[in-house]
Amino acid sequence: MTVTVFSQLDKSLHEHLATVSHLAAHGDDQTTAELARAELPRLVATVKALLDEHQPDEHGRCPTCRTRWWSRRLPAPCRAYLSAQLCLTIAGEQSPGGGTHRHLRRVG
Repeated sequence: MTVTVFSQLDKSLHEHLATVSHLAAHGDDQTTAELARAELPRLVATVKALLDEHQPDEHGRCPTCRTRWWSRRLPAPCRAYLSAQLCLTIAGEQSPGGGTHRHLRRVG
């Protein structure tokens, strides 16, 4: 039963993200602005919550992703942090149509 619950959760989450992506890419200006106001804070909160679970410990290692208790590996960002960084910077620079998107670096 756990697999069924997870598969429904996974399907629902992917459908929601696909809908948000579709509306952002193909919606008119008003729809896109309303979507940004409604969904952007929720998406930012989601990414922050996921990254909080992967916050490095005092040795610079992710306690969630650490595979061995007494690992001697050097401190390095875990896959969650690397994926977030890549998605928000490098992958965000190119659009499916071949153009480029500008992304915000830092406000303030």
